[in-house]
Amino acid sequence: MQSKAATVAQYLRELPDERRAAIKAVRKTIRQHLPDGYKEGMQYGMIGYYVPHKLYSAGYHCDPSQPLPFAHLASQKNHMAIYLFGMYADAKIEKWFRQQWEKTGKRLDMGKSCIRFRKLDDLPLELIGQSIGKIPVEHLIRQYEASVDPARRKAPQKRAKNIAAKKTRTKKRSAKKP
Repeated sequence: MQSKAATVAQYLRELPDERRAAIKAVRKTIRQHLPDGYKEGMQYGMIGYYVPHKLYSAGYHCDPSQPLPFAHLASQKNHMAIYLFGMYADAKIEKWFRQQWEKTGKRLDMGKSCIRFRKLDDLPLELIGQSIGKIPVEHLIRQYEASVDPARRKAPQKRAKNIAAKKTRTKKRSAKKP
């Protein structure tokens, strides 16, 4: 559920009291640990932390007009979520994060791109802060560029072409059947 808020302050004002308190606490933790260079603002209808164009002019490959995303914080319909793009771009940091989370004894509700939580007590805030602090801007940019390097993406592109060709053959066969 994307917000139409233009500012972080407006986003926070629009939240129900309980969610506002939780989002503010997580936001405070993120801001306390945020490495130099990242900026906070609204991005994709959420509170975003990103590499501004003045530090990485190419922006995000999916939409170069957008700065390179690092992390996001959002109130969704059925939960709240922290999107840790920077952590997902680095398998070693993600592995470290999962190991550290396990030590907390808290249940990890982690999707492909987010950590979901229903109340603030579901999160080990210090671990969230540590994971944010582990990824300086330069590291994120290196990891990001390696992940979108065309030389590293040939195999997935080839697989995509093969899948598309197979779907076309299947459609032709099913069209011929009476």
